[in-house]
Amino acid sequence: METLAMHISNGIIDGPVAAVFAALALAVLTFCVLRGRRDLDDRLAPMAGLVAAFIFAVQMLNFPIFTAGVSGHLLGGALAAMLVGPWVGALCVAVVLVVQALVFGDGGVAMLGLNITNMALLGTAAAYLLIALLLRVLPRTPTGLAVTAFMSALVSVVVASQGFVLQYWLGGTTDLGGNLTGLAGTMAGVHLLIGIGEGLITATTVVTVAKVRPDLVYALRALKPAVPAPAVPVAGGAR
Repeated sequence: METLAMHISNGIIDGPVAAVFAALALAVLTFCVLRGRRDLDDRLAPMAGLVAAFIFAVQMLNFPIFTAGVSGHLLGGALAAMLVGPWVGALCVAVVLVVQALVFGDGGVAMLGLNITNMALLGTAAAYLLIALLLRVLPRTPTGLAVTAFMSALVSVVVASQGFVLQYWLGGTTDLGGNLTGLAGTMAGVHLLIGIGEGLITATTVVTVAKVRPDLVYALRALKPAVPAPAVPVAGGAR
């Protein structure tokens, strides 16, 4: 069951694959820094610090998944995407992962590129894409915002887990005997349950912030509601 942890430990994936994903993570995070600088203002900069601190604190709290014999915690990609956007959000989650690996040994230092790719990059990207879709079709009420936050968090956790499956297929150090489908199904099932917990935490947090300071919710500011096309007047009796 140790291989089900989203924080990949040293030795689970071989060195060359870990190095490739470390380079990939570094390149994407560099782009996030450059792109995120455009979004930073007097609201987003302090909010980014608060989001990173909140994710770090909540990740220390594990909730048990009794049917799987493992425990889960908030990954934070959807929460960060909702509150500070995809670029700064990915950086917030990445910073938390680095601190956890270096200070608490949560995930191998050599596997940081893999963990950042899964949780900070894939998870945040999947969450924000779904957020952008749902906020254009759902009403921007507390209920609509809660559904958006819950679904994006749930999907982001499952997507992040499948990133691990891809990485294990490329460089897993233990032979699964061709049972990669079984690994994918197990990871998806366990992280679907974890995603429910993450969705509840994310929805509660985002709705609470939106009720007090909706201007601090990046997704509400950046994603404008869909505007129906204006009717074209008909002239001269033409149909």
